[in-house]
Amino acid sequence: MAHERLRLLHLDSSAGPADESLTRRLTALFAETWRTHHGADGYRHRDLAADPVPPVGPAHVALGRRLERVGVVPPEAVGRLTGTAEERREWDLTLPLVRDLRSADTVLLGVPMYNFSVPAALKAWIDRVTFPGALLDAETGGSVLRDTRVVVVMARGGAYGPGTPREGFDFQRPYLRAYFTEYGVAEENLHFVQAEMALAGIAPALARFRESAEASFAAARDRVIELAGRAPVPLYR
Repeated sequence: MAHERLRLLHLDSSAGPADESLTRRLTALFAETWRTHHGADGYRHRDLAADPVPPVGPAHVALGRRLERVGVVPPEAVGRLTGTAEERREWDLTLPLVRDLRSADTVLLGVPMYNFSVPAALKAWIDRVTFPGALLDAETGGSVLRDTRVVVVMARGGAYGPGTPREGFDFQRPYLRAYFTEYGVAEENLHFVQAEMALAGIAPALARFRESAEASFAAARDRVIELAGRAPVPLYR
């Protein structure tokens, strides 16, 4: 079954409203800039907070283990290997997400830091699309993400950069870097944009950091506009 090729897959995972969420504001700016430069064709937005991906269940795991024993199976053929109604339901939930990721030239992620890591909404998406063999080419065994560009837009309530007291508390950026590079995204195609000290604008105890927070957000805006304006990866790789 043919699937629409996506030039930009835009995923938001913030549980906050659009006018208050820094990641949503920045990803919306990216998407708007992208469409201005490259057109609206091949754009898809998924709101993982408003329309959450269900966590994987036992049937998903059982199906995945069966596929591990078989070897790399094209996603479109996995349905024939389901053995129960629960497995078919799990795969019906998974396949559209896998198709989107496999077909995307650029993946844009809005990722606020929740408790030093990523939101559960994003982790549920990651767990579901990382089905055994789903991100591999059935003919070559190589990753289908080798030419995919990934832009991760992050917001943190505090500061977690090099030299800060909480540098070692950042399990957001290292986790996403490890995940995407392990599954085939080239280092040069993986971009992180971050706005720090996001809570300075609302927390009285952090008021002295508001100027720093505003500068961080302004730098993130500039970086988002620059990345969105770059020439996209060719539609057919």
